[in-house]
Amino acid sequence: MPEFSNPFTLLKNDRKLTHEELVRAIRFMIAAEFEAIQLYQQTAESTSDKLSQEVLLDIANEEKEHVGEFLRLLRELDPEEEEFYQKGFKEVEEILKELKK
Repeated sequence: MPEFSNPFTLLKNDRKLTHEELVRAIRFMIAAEFEAIQLYQQTAESTSDKLSQEVLLDIANEEKEHVGEFLRLLRELDPEEEEFYQKGFKEVEEILKELKK
């Protein structure tokens, strides 16, 4: 049985990912990057060691770049998904306009 934390447990040597599986794997990787960001930032905020704080926050920022890379790749692999993101973006813009009135 594959582990939830590793989408490739049974795929590595036995076959290549389908397009749909690749898209799901990229979404999974995005979630993992966000989880790592949370872990690094929370740890940095939980220590008074300045060196550790700086290193952890630097690594967290690198993970944010990875999210951007994955999102760009996802946009290329599944252009229709981008439409949903844009719809959500516009909905928040509308709420912001209402709040500024």
